[in-house]
This record gives sequence, structure tokens and C-alpha cells, in this order.
Amino acid sequence: MAPYVNFVEQADIGLGVPGVPSADLMQALPVAVYTVDERGRITFFNEAAAELWGHRPVIGRDLWCGSWKLRHPDGRDMAHGECPMAVALREGRDVSWDQAIAERPDGELVPFRAHPRLLRDEAGNVVGAINTLLDLRTQTLGDEARMRLAAIVESSMDAIVSKDMNGIITSWNDAAERLFGYTPAEAIGRPVTMLIPPDRLDEEVSIISRIRAGERVPSYETMRLRKDGTLVSVSLTVSPIRDTIGRVVGASKIARDISSHKENERRIRLLMREVNHRVKNQFSVIISMIRETSKLTSTPEAFLGQVRERIMALSESHDLLVNAEWRGATVGELIQAQLKAFAAQSRVSMAGPMVILQPNAVQYLGIAFHELATNSAKHGALSCSGGRVEIDWNVIPAGDGAATFRLVWRELDGPVLDTLRGRGFGVVVLERVAPQALSGSGRLEFHAQGITWTLEAPLHFVQTSLAEIAAD
Repeated sequence: MAPYVNFVEQADIGLGVPGVPSADLMQALPVAVYTVDERGRITFFNEAAAELWGHRPVIGRDLWCGSWKLRHPDGRDMAHGECPMAVALREGRDVSWDQAIAERPDGELVPFRAHPRLLRDEAGNVVGAINTLLDLRTQTLGDEARMRLAAIVESSMDAIVSKDMNGIITSWNDAAERLFGYTPAEAIGRPVTMLIPPDRLDEEVSIISRIRAGERVPSYETMRLRKDGTLVSVSLTVSPIRDTIGRVVGASKIARDISSHKENERRIRLLMREVNHRVKNQFSVIISMIRETSKLTSTPEAFLGQVRERIMALSESHDLLVNAEWRGATVGELIQAQLKAFAAQSRVSMAGPMVILQPNAVQYLGIAFHELATNSAKHGALSCSGGRVEIDWNVIPAGDGAATFRLVWRELDGPVLDTLRGRGFGVVVLERVAPQALSGSGRLEFHAQGITWTLEAPLHFVQTSLAEIAAD
């Protein structure tokens, strides 16, 4: 039996074996190092090894490895006699970076790579071995971080594209395929300029210049080119990609499709212009109401009440337009909105085709229906229990391809009208204001049972076209 040799005590400059560094030097190493004799008994370990193991083995007694427990890379238990150091001594050969897992007493698992090298005396006899352990925790964390990053990139709803410093695409996620139409096979290896419209190629020159300087290009809005040749609005962010020593080797681009955002902005601007136009029209109507009402009222209280009622009627029409995003409203919806305050729905019949009124027609016809309903509730068919109102409308084709919108408000079984042909504001609205706003004509007739109002106007001044609705 070979005698036990404590290599650490053999020499100040080494472990008694040529080519083996001194204990002091190995103790200062940041990597785990330990030695064993020819039988595998541990003769030395540095603090880095003790930290990796989470355990301090007994010198001269513990065999092959100082780990509390060992596992194979797949998690199975590993006997100490199966560890890389034991294999090297048993088979008489060096083992290059075999992998295992050290289980610490606190349960933490530390993956490592072992590199045991045999130690020989001057005669070439094996007198022991030295082992270097490489802690893989940092590498494992790095691998996990890369996997997490890869998962984020692949699952991102934003297109993420990387390129080298020559502008050649090096990576392409699923969102990039959805946004631009190219598969990874079609995109990777091609210049990123294939995505840039010709009139914006100067952007790439500026981006490359800033990336070379290590700058991040903050988000900005631009246009990019799809495979099918169409343009798409994107918000673009560009960041430099660095290698392990900090050199800029490429760039990562994140492109977010903002087409719907830009379309919403366009619609809002359009809507605001429409609202501004309609509000100005309403101001004109309100001014006209105030002027005509003031001529026909004798007291401030009466004037205030009538103006308030008419502004509320405008408000009802305005609500319809807002709820429909200013696309318009049907004739039936407008009549119901203006008559609901009079609780007379059961005595009002409506008949006519589906006609979606333009916003301008909604406002002026709304005032007209309000005046008709107010007069009927005070003096006409809706003022008595047996009275009723029939409203019908139709579209009359013309030979030249145009058409006329015709609407009739007819009161039946109302009180006898013999002195109500005044020239009040309602008459002005029904005969002049509303018809002229629609480039049409209005006729108001008084008869024994109530009134009849007939409106005729070119259909294209009244109805919103289906094309306009589809465009909205």
C-alpha cells in the first residue's frame, strides 16, 4: 500500500510534483481547485472549492470529491466513485471537462464541469491528481436569460428584427413575418433596406451612424414597405447589439404597427372638423331661432322658455349624431327622438324606406319635427284625445338617375283650425329654413282636422350614401 502523501506540506513552491503550483497560489485562484492522492483521498482544496460544494471535506479521509452529494446532469444520483476524478484515477487517464451537479447541504444544486489531471512523479508513476471545477451557475443563468429573451422575442406582438453593421438581417421573429409578409427564410441574409421606402433611405444612414456611436435611437414614427408593396405606419426603436467585449456588432429594431392609431387620429381630425362645421351650423340655427322668437313673444319669460325648448330639440338631434359617430341617423330614429317628450308615440304612425339622413339633414329636420310636434301638442291633433299623426316618406326616382326625397306630416281627427295661420318661427322653419338647407321646398297646409307639411328635396342632399357609411 502506498503511503499517504500530503502534497500541500511537501514544498513551499509546489505540491511535491513537477509542474504543480504551490498551495498559496492555488488558494488565491478564483476557481475551485483540489488535489487527491493516488487512492483518491483529498489532500487539498481551496476556498473556491469549499464555496462551490457548500461543504468542507476532511483532508486525508474523504474520497475523490468534496461534494456533499453528487448528481448526474440528468438529475440522477451519482456515487462519489463515479465522479470524473474517480474515473480519471481508475482508468489512468485525464478527463476533459466532464459535467456533474453538486448538491449542497442546504439543497442548492450547483452544476459544474470537472477537469481532473493525473499527477506523476519523476519516474512517471501516478501519485495523485488535481481537479479544476468550473461553476456553471453563471452560464446556466445566462442560458436561462437567453431563453427567456428568445421567448419574449418570439411571443412579442411587435416586429423585432436584428441586423449586422452592414445592414444585413440576422434575425426575424413571427411578428415581423405578420407585419411585413416575409418569412424568416426570405428575410434573413437580405439587406434591411428592402423594408424601407426609397424616399426614406436616408433614415438608415442616420441610424447606422448613431448605432456605430453606441447610441440608442428612441421611438419615432415612420413608414415601412411590406412584401406586397403596400406601406405601413410603424413606430420604430433601434438599439445597438454588443458582443461579449462591448463592441457594437449590430442593431435590434422593434417596429410596432400603428396603422390603426394613425387611422384613429385621421378619424378624430375628420370628426373634429365635422363637429366644428356642425356646431357653426347650429349657431346659425340658434341665432335664427332667437331672432324669430323674439319677434313673437311678449315677455322675457316666454322668450326664454321657447328658446330653451328649441335648443333642447337641437340637443336631441346632436345626441343622435354623436352616438352614431356623426354618420347620420334614420328618419324613424329622428322622429322618435323629437316626439318622445310629448308621450304621443302610440298616436303617431310612421311608414317609409330605410333612409339614413346626413348630419346636416338630421339637424334641420330635427328642428322641423320639433316645431310640428310642439304645434300639434298645443293646438293640433296631439292636443285632443282622438287625434293622430301619420308620417310617411318615400324616394321618387327621376329619369336622369337622380331621385327626390318626399316626406309628409299629416294630422288627422284634430280640432278645427281656423285662426292658427300665423307667421311664427315654426312656419318660418317649415316653409323656408329646413327646406332651403336641403335645397328643397316645403309646403304647409291648414285644414279642418290639422295641418299637413310636405317636404321635397334632392335625395343626395338628404341621404348619407352607403359608400360613405362603408368608408367610415
